[in-house]
Amino acid sequence: MRKSGRPTMVDVAAEAGVSFKTVSRVINGQPNVDPAMAERVLAAVDRLGYHRNALAASLRSGDRDTIGFIAADLSNTFYMAIAAAVSSAVSRERMHLVMASSEEDAATERALALDLCQRQVGGLVVVPTADDHSYLQREVELGTPVVFLDRPGSGIPADAILLDNRGGARAAVAELLEAGHRRIAVLLDARSIYTMAERWAGVEEAFAAAGREPDPALVVEGLHTPAVARDAMLRLLESDAPPTAVFCANNRVTIGVLEAILPRGADIALAGFDDFELSHLLPRRIRIVDYDIAGLGRLAAETLLARRNAPATGSHTHLVPTHLVDRGGVR
Repeated sequence: MRKSGRPTMVDVAAEAGVSFKTVSRVINGQPNVDPAMAERVLAAVDRLGYHRNALAASLRSGDRDTIGFIAADLSNTFYMAIAAAVSSAVSRERMHLVMASSEEDAATERALALDLCQRQVGGLVVVPTADDHSYLQREVELGTPVVFLDRPGSGIPADAILLDNRGGARAAVAELLEAGHRRIAVLLDARSIYTMAERWAGVEEAFAAAGREPDPALVVEGLHTPAVARDAMLRLLESDAPPTAVFCANNRVTIGVLEAILPRGADIALAGFDDFELSHLLPRRIRIVDYDIAGLGRLAAETLLARRNAPATGSHTHLVPTHLVDRGGVR
């Protein structure tokens, strides 16, 4: 008696009274199968409602029509939105996408990338955490294209799809300075992360252009979650000289800062990098460094697909522009 759950090829073989190998040959469209045997298998498939798991089959057989996407943190909506765009682009080419998260750990990234390559995926889109990607050199030589997304990689010839992090942060902070703010807080994740380093560089450039420097007492880094950012902002609000404006270096920090200032009704100008869900419903105006997030993922996928036919001979960077937009408030 078949166990409950989705029917398998083993169940089909038992139902049709044939071997597992015969079922596999019929389902995968292999030639030289006895027509009467094939008819029995297909009838069993129909009775059981069996559906072939094309993705699992491709990973077992080394189908080059599967693309691997390794993100830094799949709990971040930024990476999920990019993954959706990549998946949409590759599916139009009748390809599959498999996703994994390195959790900002270089060893995990390496293990995931090499495992996917061993399964002979048709290419990798990687949000790099590791400093050196020469471990993929042999895979690139064997024809597996690699595209780095959001951060540049190193050690292998590969394209990189990057945001204009520096320019976006510079524009946002320049607006706050031009509005006359003297005490501008800067809240960000670890500056060891490429995007944070670039956005911090943009902040410094904006201050330098105004003949000023950021106040170290108003700079807080290492804010990886909204809760940590909220607590950091509360400490700034309770200080003897609280800021009059805040620049948040990513959407998680912005959400945490909003959790701190909205209940208090604090009159603080706010600018943040990355849009986020329901930002337009905020009861107060904020400025957002925005960009085409779907376009970012689409460009990564299109670049990877192009490299399947024309392997990279060097490292090419594609910079995606940013722009400032209003969110929330009365418009």
